[in-house]
This record gives sequence, structure tokens and C-alpha cells, in this order.
Amino acid sequence: MSNYRRKKWISNLAVHLFLALLSLIWIFPLFWVVMTSFRAGKGSYSSTFFPDAWTVKNYTRLFTETGVFNFPRWFGNTLGVAVFSCVLSTFFIVSIAYVMSRLRFRSRKLFLNIALILGMFPGFMAMIAIYYILKGLGMTEGVLKLVSLVLVYAGGSGILQFYIAKGFFDTIPRSIDEAAYIDGATRWDVFRRVTIPLSRPIIVYTVLTAFIAPWIDFVLARVIIGTDARYYTVAIGLWNMLEKENIYQWYTRFAAGAVCVSIPIGILFLVMQRCYSDGLSGAVKG
Repeated sequence: MSNYRRKKWISNLAVHLFLALLSLIWIFPLFWVVMTSFRAGKGSYSSTFFPDAWTVKNYTRLFTETGVFNFPRWFGNTLGVAVFSCVLSTFFIVSIAYVMSRLRFRSRKLFLNIALILGMFPGFMAMIAIYYILKGLGMTEGVLKLVSLVLVYAGGSGILQFYIAKGFFDTIPRSIDEAAYIDGATRWDVFRRVTIPLSRPIIVYTVLTAFIAPWIDFVLARVIIGTDARYYTVAIGLWNMLEKENIYQWYTRFAAGAVCVSIPIGILFLVMQRCYSDGLSGAVKG
């Protein structure tokens, strides 16, 4: 083996070992949560990594014993908010991105600059203002709390997301649009029959990010929903399981709930994996 090949082999080995180490660091907490969800004992402390006794009762009790913590209701609340937020957010982001990419109008650059500046500020800075606006509109009572969450997630998702989609639309040659116009297509036809099919990768990316946001958000949901447990999302509900008076009895069921929360996201990603992996390289070449 030549000296060059030996150095290259050692370099590749070092890179692979480093990546393997990072993978273990990333996977270890997830694997630990899964192991904890099957542990028969109670409490947060365990002397062994693998459970001494295995059980699936943590999952069954999570969905059947709803007197204290109604996890099925929280799961349904979160799923509904996520689905509606995902649909509205995707529509808003794709529409705005297409307009900013293809149309030219007065104050276009000003709008892009303002959106970029606003996107630099974290969303929680506006939480109190959002809460009092919703309260003034009477949307902080009952099921309207979930409607408010949908509107807030959908309305606040596109500040920077549409910049990513716009950049993708910019890679689609305008000559394709012009050819469609020559054939008699309207702008709506071009958007629906030309741009959207060519933009599936970025649409899939937008759908995934818009769906995941309601699952992982805690702070904004806590502010809007308050203390009414009937309208909790899973993030708030699982957090309450870790409170001092609940953690001993509910810790293993908290781990089971964390595993259940990851299932819809995993299914969505697997369904859209082909478009997602095809994806972020551009729509058309040439």
C-alpha cells in the first residue's frame, strides 16, 4: 500500500469513527427513553440501563387510566392542531414564496427586508401581546384555545420559511413559465400545474417542519391554553407528569408517551421520505 493510500485510508477511518461516535451520542438518549418505557418499576431512578423486568403496561395504562392525565385527549388535541396548522402553513408559505419569486411589484424588496428583520426576533418575545390580542377577541375560552393555536402557528410559520421556499422557486427557470403562457395557461395554471409539481421537495420540507412545530412547542401552547387540562397538548401534559408530586408514579408512562408522540412524525417522514431525499438539490437543471 502506497503512502498516499495509507494516509487516505487512515483519514477515512477517522472520519467514520467520528461519525459513528456522534451517531451513538445522538441515539443513546432515544434508546434510553424506549428502554424506560418498557420498565416495570416506578420512579425515575434505575440501577441498570436495560429494565430488570419488562412490561407493556406503561402503554396500555397511558391510554386507559385517564382519570388524572388524559393522554388520549391530549394526543387528539395535538394531532388536530398539527394537521390544520400544517395545511394552512404550507398554503401560506408556498403562496407567498411563489409571489415573491415570480412577481415584481412596488415595495417587494421592502417587504422582504421587513420579513427578514422580523424573523431575526424569537417568537416568544410576542407571546404576551399575542395572548392579550386573543383574549380581547374572546379566543382564550374553551375549544377556541385550540383554534387560536392553529391560527398562531399558521400565521407565524412563514416569516423565514418562505425565504427557503422562495430560494427553491428561484431555481426553476422562468422559461418554463413563459412556455406555458404561450400555450394559453393562466398564472394560476402555471402555479398549479407547473410550479407545484416541480416543487415537491420543498413542499415536503415545508409540510414536515409545519407538522413538527406543534408537537415540540411548549411555551406558546402553555401561555394560550393556560391551566385547562382538557385542551392540553402532549408537550404540556407530558411536562406535568414530571412534576414533583407525579414523577414517581408517572415517569415510565411519561417515557411511553414520549415514544408515542414520535410515531406520527416518523410515519409522516417515512411516507414523504422519497420526495424529501430527492429533494433539496433543485427542481430543474439546465
